[in-house]
Amino acid sequence: LILIIDNYDSFTYNLVQYVGELGYSCKVYRNDELSLDHLKEINPTKIIISPGPGKPTDAGSTIEIIQYFAKHIPILGVCLGHQSIGHVFGAQVIKIARVMHGKTSLVFHDNSKLFQNVPSPFTAARYHSLIVDRNHFSSDLKIIAWTQDNVIMGISHNKYPNVVGIQFHPESLWTGVGKQLLKNFLEA
Repeated sequence: LILIIDNYDSFTYNLVQYVGELGYSCKVYRNDELSLDHLKEINPTKIIISPGPGKPTDAGSTIEIIQYFAKHIPILGVCLGHQSIGHVFGAQVIKIARVMHGKTSLVFHDNSKLFQNVPSPFTAARYHSLIVDRNHFSSDLKIIAWTQDNVIMGISHNKYPNVVGIQFHPESLWTGVGKQLLKNFLEA
């Protein structure tokens, strides 16, 4: 079972749609809907943490979910989910100089598992005003994707490599390789 944490964002159900199209069943819960103990009882095989408004510390139980489940199962954070993974593992999340709402960028990557069968670079949709700061990064994390101007677009955890975050939106039609990225995560 794929657990999707909804951070009160309309893009969440685009993720749900893609997960279903890829042949997986999922359950969606809002970030403040269930306790960590209840989520443990659900016993998910993977977790996807959705985009959403605000900063990681405003995202309900998202931080607690990452802290507990990172040691146990794969987690994919998208946008706010990505920032939350960075925050949990010691990176700073800061305002970006130029807000990126409904913009596209070329994204380069390191050919890690998440990016198998994905060209580098590829075009990705961005909807964010915060980023994981490259200058105040964490030695627990690794940068796996970036833009031409070196804005972090993907991270993974060094000890838990199946804990990954992507700043861009794979569920946007403007990210043509988005479904492949989700497939790579779900099949890992």
